[in-house]
Amino acid sequence: MWRIPPSFDGCKRSPLPRFTVLRDKDHERIRGFFARFAELLHPVLVPGGHVFIDSNPLVSQWVYDEFLKARIEKRGEFIRAIQTLRGGDRPKNAHREFADITVMPRSCWEPWGLFRKPCEGRLQDNLRKWKSGGLRRISAEEPFRDLIPSSPARGKQRGMAPHPSLKPQSFLWQLVRESLPLGNGVVLYPFMGSGSTIAAASAHGVQAIGLEVNAEYFTLAARAIPALSRLKMDSEGRNGQKKRF
Repeated sequence: MWRIPPSFDGCKRSPLPRFTVLRDKDHERIRGFFARFAELLHPVLVPGGHVFIDSNPLVSQWVYDEFLKARIEKRGEFIRAIQTLRGGDRPKNAHREFADITVMPRSCWEPWGLFRKPCEGRLQDNLRKWKSGGLRRISAEEPFRDLIPSSPARGKQRGMAPHPSLKPQSFLWQLVRESLPLGNGVVLYPFMGSGSTIAAASAHGVQAIGLEVNAEYFTLAARAIPALSRLKMDSEGRNGQKKRF
């Protein structure tokens, strides 16, 4: 969940409210959206299929709750260690009077909810039948971890895909890889934006489907996906381990 900047794409918009001042009706809109989204996911998810939800520390509870109500299991939460959101500011219009006060912590992380459609029987049976249900290990010695350092997408990548919520390919390569434990399956991205996740899947020969309601973003993605997918992935994984896709 991200906020469109007031001057993005050449259009001027009224400033959007901060997450901290959302009213009850705003909370209900968030709940209603994700309740419907979870309902629509059920028919397209295979048993054991995972859902990764990029969220925000201030609203994730409403998002996650609707998935639990829809009988999609919460399998944990992983943290993208990154400083993107604001925070750490002094009281507005009283910053000199309360110079040693912070309204809220400076955000240094991004929560990603990890959910899974229930497996059919045991995990091993589900893996044999549906090729899903678990997360792929980084190596034989190292499992997938729930803390992923990730800097913002900058420079060349942002030039290829100028989108306000662009994620770096190095981060998305990891998610695509871990989401398909046996390397088989389809990655579905219902909110494609710049197409960066589709590009990460394409770079490794993974079938992917992207959906985008905004015509301008769809055009951007069509142009950005081939360029992003040609970027070379660093052959070294974390802790010096070779990455094996």
